[in-house]
Amino acid sequence: MLHLRLIVPAASTDEVVALLDSTVGTAHLVVLPDAARSPAGDVVLCDVAREAGDELIGALRGLGIDRSGAISVEHPDLTLSSRADRAEREAPGDGADAVLWEELKETTHEDSTFSITYVSFLSLATMLAACGVMLDNAVLIVGAMALGPEFGPLAGVSTALVQRAPRLVARSLWALIAGFALAMIITAGFAWLMDALGLFRESMIEAERPITGFIWQPDWMSFVVAFLAGTAGTLSLTSAKSGALIGVAISVTTVPAAANAAVAFSYRDYQQTVGSGQQLLANLGGIVLAGTLTLLLQKALWRVRRTQKPPASTPGASVDGTSVRR
Repeated sequence: MLHLRLIVPAASTDEVVALLDSTVGTAHLVVLPDAARSPAGDVVLCDVAREAGDELIGALRGLGIDRSGAISVEHPDLTLSSRADRAEREAPGDGADAVLWEELKETTHEDSTFSITYVSFLSLATMLAACGVMLDNAVLIVGAMALGPEFGPLAGVSTALVQRAPRLVARSLWALIAGFALAMIITAGFAWLMDALGLFRESMIEAERPITGFIWQPDWMSFVVAFLAGTAGTLSLTSAKSGALIGVAISVTTVPAAANAAVAFSYRDYQQTVGSGQQLLANLGGIVLAGTLTLLLQKALWRVRRTQKPPASTPGASVDGTSVRR
C-alpha cells in the first residue's frame, strides 16, 4: 500500500474526496478541514494499493493539486487492515508489476544530479578501481563497482526516453559524460601521484593481469552482461527492490573500465586506453538499451493487464460485476 497525504484548497476538497472515494484500490480516507497553513487548505489522507497509485496521482495532478496544494507519497512498512487487504484485491493488476512513473522520474532526477557528492563518489570509485587494476585484485574491483553511482543517470536516460522528457535526458547525459570525464582526470592525476610515491609502476599496468585483463578487452559478452544487468537494475527501481541494485552494480564494467583507461593513459598505453573506452561505452550502451526496452515492455504489459479489470480511477467501477462501495 501507498500512503497519500494531500493539501487541498477548500474549494477543491469535495472533488478530491469524490475521486478518492470512487477509485478502486483506496482505503482509510481521512479529511482534516483547515488543517494546513502553508499552503492553506484541508489535509486529505488515504491509503491506495500500489497498482492503482499511478493513475490516481495522475488524476490528482489533472485537478491541479500539485500546483494549488501538495501531493506526498509515502511507503508504509506495515499496514494491518482488512480494508487495505480488500483494496489490494480489488485493484487491477499486481502491485509488484506496477510502475509509479512520477516516483521513477523523481528518483532518477535526483540521482542524475551533477553534484559534488555524485562526482566525489564516482571519483573515489574510479580511484579504488585503479588500485584494483594495478594490483590485479578482484576484491577492490568489486568494491569499486558497488561504490559507483552511475546507474542513476543511466536509469534517468532510459526513463526520460520512455516518458519523452528531454530535460531529464540532457541532465542525465551531462551527469554521465561530465562525471566520468572528471573522475578519469582525477584518477589520472592519482596515478601520477602514486607513481611518484613508488606505489604504482608501469610494469604493473603492462603485466598479464589474469583477473582484471578483461577490463580493456571488450567483446560481445561485455554487452550481453551489461544488457542483463540493465534489465535487472530497471526492474529493481520500478518494483522498489533497491537491494537488487547492489548485484547490478557489481555486474558491469563501467567504473573499472574508466579507471583502467585513466591509468593506461597516464602511462601512454593508448591501446589499453582505447580498449577500456570501448568497454565503457559497450556497458553504458547496453544498460541504457536494456533499461529503455524494459520500461517500454512494462508499460505495454501493464496496459494489457489493466484491461482485465476496471480502471482504477473510474467512479463506480465494479469488480466481477459487483459494484465497489466503501
